[in-house]
Amino acid sequence: MMNAENILDAEQKRLAWRCRRGMLELDIVLQRFVKAEFNQLNLGELRVFDAMLELPDNDFWELLNGSKKPDHDAHLAAVIGKIKAVQFNHLEGA
Repeated sequence: MMNAENILDAEQKRLAWRCRRGMLELDIVLQRFVKAEFNQLNLGELRVFDAMLELPDNDFWELLNGSKKPDHDAHLAAVIGKIKAVQFNHLEGA
């Protein structure tokens, strides 16, 4: 029987699988983000994150490290900020 919890779990697993990248650094950051923040993302943020996963690794990494700016897209900038916050919090705890 499908319920909201099963659907959310399936979507989290789907996104986690899509976070598997060729660039190890990006793979680690994205896997950490999905594990830590998936349940806090709203539908708009999930859509933005899903679209971001279509980006080539180098473009995605440049957005995360700040060498490329997110073309005046507030939703994209918000998701990037959340990804960076998870990474920063992880580094502080290490």
